Amino acid sequence: MISMIWAMDENWLIGKDNVLPWHYPKDLAYFKNMTKDKAVLMGDMTYLSLKGYYKTKPLPFRKNYVANINDASYPDAIHIKDLFSFLKTTEEDIFVIGGKTIYQLSLPFADRLYITYVLKTHEGNVYFPSFDLSQFKLIEKRLEDQLIFAVYERISE
Repeated sequence: MISMIWAMDENWLIGKDNVLPWHYPKDLAYFKNMTKDKAVLMGDMTYLSLKGYYKTKPLPFRKNYVANINDASYPDAIHIKDLFSFLKTTEEDIFVIGGKTIYQLSLPFADRLYITYVLKTHEGNVYFPSFDLSQFKLIEKRLEDQLIFAVYERISE
């Protein structure tokens, strides 16, 4: 199963200069709870951003995949050069964790979406790509403080 997880504000903002444009401890805890000990897929910029937080520690995921069309190597991750082949053929349960380009390219393959809606606007420069949410059905939703945690599943054709 391919799952995607992200938080976005009312304008679909997801980032500011390669970091989160906000700090909501409940959202960070949710992200950690959902992805801990899971295989994750991210882009090069997201990998570098996370390594900024975990300078001397390994990333807290079971397996890290980093998609990058350039030749690259990562000390604690597996380089994916052909993202589409990987998404089409993987039999692992994967969480896609960013950034914008990886989200956009992975959306057609996603079975489940974990979206945290931030109920205010923030300053930033990276927005989630627009997509048709009607291809998914809401299976879980809860409101906590200024956040809505929602889970969607792709509607089978």
